[in-house]
Amino acid sequence: MARLPRLVLPGRAHYVIQRGHSGGSVFADDVDRRAFLDALREASAAHGVAVHAYALPAAEVQLLATPPSAAALSATMQALGRRYVGAYNRRHGHRGTLWDGRFRCAVVEGGAPVLGVLRLIDGLAEAEAPVDRPGSPMARPVAEPRPTWSSAGHRLGSGRLPWLLDPPELWLLGNTPFEREAAWRALLQQGVPAAQAATCRSAALGGWAIGSPAFLQTLAADTSRPLAPRPRGRPRRQATPA
Repeated sequence: MARLPRLVLPGRAHYVIQRGHSGGSVFADDVDRRAFLDALREASAAHGVAVHAYALPAAEVQLLATPPSAAALSATMQALGRRYVGAYNRRHGHRGTLWDGRFRCAVVEGGAPVLGVLRLIDGLAEAEAPVDRPGSPMARPVAEPRPTWSSAGHRLGSGRLPWLLDPPELWLLGNTPFEREAAWRALLQQGVPAAQAATCRSAALGGWAIGSPAFLQTLAADTSRPLAPRPRGRPRRQATPA
């Protein structure tokens, strides 16, 4: 089956996933993650893409970002990939690409869906990161994720990053930074239901859209591209009138 064109809509948030080649690691340590974040900051600024969140587990990259144009997101990811892969290869004596093909993404409806994806990304890398045991020289509170692993610390008061732009939905969680921080901490501690996380990931990897039926219907009026996977199997045959 022919590959669908990537669905990118200007001014809409997108859930982006870039996977490592054959499931391999793309980050050996936090030095690599810092290099990636530096490249992400510069590439997104150059193309006017607003980055809202990131998660950097060992084998992939996850982002929530809003591009000003359809081409800007691709240009950002291409520039980011060129710079980071070159730096990674030089540092580790690696050859070739790190990525498993092109990046994948899903356009996300504003409101609760954006907050859901933001919550998923901020919480992801902390779950993947090794938790230091109490009493160890490197002990740290689980509630304060390392800034290099995910953007959660940006919203929890442990590592504000000026180049990250909070989506408007986050400002509705409280009137003060303290209120928003407390509300976000509570949401992250609740976690994201496994079914919801799986649905969002499947949408991003498939290039679909994340949102309500009404949102999908609105998008369908503006594009001829499918916005959700078709049901499996043959369509049911209509009964023949007697």
